[in-house]
Amino acid sequence: MKDQPDKPRGYGWLKNGNRPGNFANAARCGALTRAGGSCLGLAMPNGRCRVHGGKSTGPRTVEGMQRMRASKIKHGLKTKEWLELSRLLAELRRCDAGGVEE
Repeated sequence: MKDQPDKPRGYGWLKNGNRPGNFANAARCGALTRAGGSCLGLAMPNGRCRVHGGKSTGPRTVEGMQRMRASKIKHGLKTKEWLELSRLLAELRRCDAGGVEE
């Protein structure tokens, strides 16, 4: 048996950098939910809960930027060279379909 009674729930150190005390008074995330309401998760110092985390700051190093650019390329259909070629082919098709003779 314990000599001291347990503290009421909700008191003490909280996760994610929130101040100790009654967790009901802690700041809330407030991110928009699919239902149209606000997220009621406990906010971290950046103002969002650990699930929502806030906006990404993006890559900070040159290597990170290069990795990001490389990962965005799924195919070459939107490169400058391909667009130029497709415009040229469309122009050739229009000339052939119009029956233009030289």
